[in-house]
Amino acid sequence: MKRLLQSSLASKMGIWALLPMIFIFSACEDEVVTTYSYRTQVPVMLQVNTFRQADIIIEPGRQLESPGKIYIYDDYLFISEPDKGIHILDNSNPAAPRNINFINIPGTVDLAINSNILYADNYVDLLAFDISNPRDIKLVKRETDVFPNLYTNEQTGTIVTYKDTLITSVDPDMMMGHWGRPAIRIDFMFDGAVTQFANAKGSSGGQSYGQGGSMARFTLQNEHLYAVDHHQLRVFDVSTAADPTFLKEVPLGWGIETIFPFDNKLFIGSMTGMFIYDASVPASPKMMSHYEHVTACDPVVVNEKYAFVTLRSGVACRMGVDELHILDIEDPYKPKLLKAYPMSNPHGLGLSGEHLYLAEGRFGLKSYDVSDVMNILPLEHLEALKSVDIIPGPKSLIVIGPDGVCQFNYTQKDKLQRLSCISVGIN
Repeated sequence: MKRLLQSSLASKMGIWALLPMIFIFSACEDEVVTTYSYRTQVPVMLQVNTFRQADIIIEPGRQLESPGKIYIYDDYLFISEPDKGIHILDNSNPAAPRNINFINIPGTVDLAINSNILYADNYVDLLAFDISNPRDIKLVKRETDVFPNLYTNEQTGTIVTYKDTLITSVDPDMMMGHWGRPAIRIDFMFDGAVTQFANAKGSSGGQSYGQGGSMARFTLQNEHLYAVDHHQLRVFDVSTAADPTFLKEVPLGWGIETIFPFDNKLFIGSMTGMFIYDASVPASPKMMSHYEHVTACDPVVVNEKYAFVTLRSGVACRMGVDELHILDIEDPYKPKLLKAYPMSNPHGLGLSGEHLYLAEGRFGLKSYDVSDVMNILPLEHLEALKSVDIIPGPKSLIVIGPDGVCQFNYTQKDKLQRLSCISVGIN
């Protein structure tokens, strides 16, 4: 009995003796720390004369590095590189687009085209280029100081601009960069520059306009160019296409993101809702209504009866929700929500008749039959195609994402047929 007790005691003491060893070996294991990559923007002081006196160089076609926005005009495809410039491609055959040249425009984000005149921002200025011969592009006007939100000292002509910078952090939910600009989680967001380009193809008074995606900050309608920033709508007279003239600015509030023109109206997306402005007097748009929603990123496209609005969550969207909202806008003074559909992380969208194409960021590209808005029918989901924005063009459906630009034959609405892809890093 004594031996049995001793044996039991020894066994228990052996277990207790082993415990420190277990803790020691556990402590010796490598600690796994997950880091996250973010794109933030570092403020940089810049003299206005520095970029105004510099030549705008038209370079040979070069590889796509960081796609921003897409725009089509006639047989040409325009792809912006935020803060760098604009690629021009011959897209007469969407199955084989050819890279022609690159307009080197520092500080550019948006573009629009009116009767062979391309408008682009250059920090605080608006530039107008004659592109009637895309192989011989000429700068025809610089409208200065029309985007003054960047100015810090008008007397010295100094502005603050921002330089994209990669940082790493162990915080998966970091909301702001060190300098007050949102830090964008690269593996969650693919917007390129913070924005956006919706421009319905059309014409006015003998002018011809191009066509852009739904993430707009520039758009054209009735011989006027409209540009939004986070707080203002700026109005330009472009009745003489090569001579854009700034007219006025209209306060909009905060968190303004996109603009879409339709039927003498401007549909403006913001982080808090959708505004409808009456632009029947083009030089003086007047607010008709405001549809409010939870705080989220918000592009919009419309037809005669409905507005299709995507709400997106994310660090740059104040978290928000992930939904598609369909609004009845037959009475533009009283837009009303008809139905909300859950989505994964919707970005831009494009409408072609009764078919809606929706970019789901890293979750792919979706298409829907929206002939019955109360019961939209899913048609196709290309899960591998990371997408940010869409143009349903006359020759192809054009889709842009972080990996490049792809074009599809979409005559068969429930089955897209890939025509071509321009990948990042490849001419």
